[in-house]
Amino acid sequence: MQTVCADVSDLEVLRTAIVQFTQERDWDQFHDGKNLAIALELEAAELLELYLWKDAGEVDVDKVREELADVFNYAILIADKYGLDVKRIVLDKLERNARKYPVDKARGTAKKYNEL
Repeated sequence: MQTVCADVSDLEVLRTAIVQFTQERDWDQFHDGKNLAIALELEAAELLELYLWKDAGEVDVDKVREELADVFNYAILIADKYGLDVKRIVLDKLERNARKYPVDKARGTAKKYNEL
């Protein structure tokens, strides 16, 4: 499987910047796994809300950019909290999904893996 992803140093730059931002504000005291997961879900809901009652093409891309950045920030903070390597966990998941959704069966269909 061919993969395309950012250089690990790019991810490390993001992680370091996000962690530094929160540490400077002494927000680590609020950032346990549970609260970070809740914050991630809330930001994902704000992203989803941008599409409410609209066709997908009507969404304000600038607002998507803002909400998506929040989603990434919290996802990266959760990974950092548990010492997870973002690049590794994403590539591992892609590998597992490639086995569940082989191209010859999954191409062009929205069926779940157990329906292929």
